[in-house]
Amino acid sequence: MLDRLLQINDLVVNVEDKEILHGINLEIKKGETHVLMGPNGAGKSTLGYALMGNPKYELKGGEILFDGKNLNEESADKRAKEGMFLSFQNPLEVSGISLSSFIKNAVEQSRGRRIRLWDFQKEMKKAMELLQMDESYANRDLNIGFSGGEKKKAEILQLLMLSPKLAILDETDSGLDVDAVRTVSSGIEEYQKSKKGALLIITHSTRILESLHVDYTHIMVDGKIVKTGDGSLVEEINQHGFESFLSHNA
Repeated sequence: MLDRLLQINDLVVNVEDKEILHGINLEIKKGETHVLMGPNGAGKSTLGYALMGNPKYELKGGEILFDGKNLNEESADKRAKEGMFLSFQNPLEVSGISLSSFIKNAVEQSRGRRIRLWDFQKEMKKAMELLQMDESYANRDLNIGFSGGEKKKAEILQLLMLSPKLAILDETDSGLDVDAVRTVSSGIEEYQKSKKGALLIITHSTRILESLHVDYTHIMVDGKIVKTGDGSLVEEINQHGFESFLSHNA
């Protein structure tokens, strides 16, 4: 189908010779928002890293098709250029390069052309205002001295500026207070409004989902997707937790 963006077929992933994901099947269409939930240690982040091509996560079986292309052998930078984006639970700190320079370079790589500095700064200022980020952060070294909340906002700033085909958000609300969760959520909601990109939100909490439209919810337990439903499955987890799903994998 023309609107199929990501297709994962029978994906098996090892980390240090230990099988973590056991035959994952998942399909995401353009413009859809999928949520992957489950208890700690279920393998959720492993899926995100494997999709992005982290060499630590070894594909032992299955395939990853993205926009009709097989990505099994592609490096992480090639996947990024194809339009895949991964936010991190613990964003890296990089000295010697400013947040603004880092994002400008990434955007130019993504678009395949140079961007006039004035146009870039105007676009970035608008995105920073949406995320309630002080403009001074643009000239600071990437994530150096940033609070946990500011690091997560910087990740969502990259999301808004890059506007990827698929954004994989890994525990974006981890460690954030209520106000920061709302701000980050508003940034994700802005990305949703474009209707061009798709989202895979990986989380074990439901706080960040409160104001977002969710098309599909997947429950992962011990490296397997044990249940798939619509957005109402999030509310079921809110009420009953993951306990009832653990038996699915027994």
